[in-house]
Amino acid sequence: MGLGDDIKNKADEAAGKIKEGVGSAGGDKGLEAEGKVDQAKAKLKQAGEQVKDAVKDAADDIKG
Repeated sequence: MGLGDDIKNKADEAAGKIKEGVGSAGGDKGLEAEGKVDQAKAKLKQAGEQVKDAVKDAADDIKG
């Protein structure tokens, strides 16, 4: 995973946590839910990048 992708995904996840917290504190269920969705998207992107890296590493190992 590229460093830029990793930083962006972590920033997106942090922004989602902030939205969730603000929504929860202010009683805004919509904002709270949006924050949770943002966090889930960021985690999914991170997982996808990890899978992509694992496949690339496996292919490199096969090539020798």
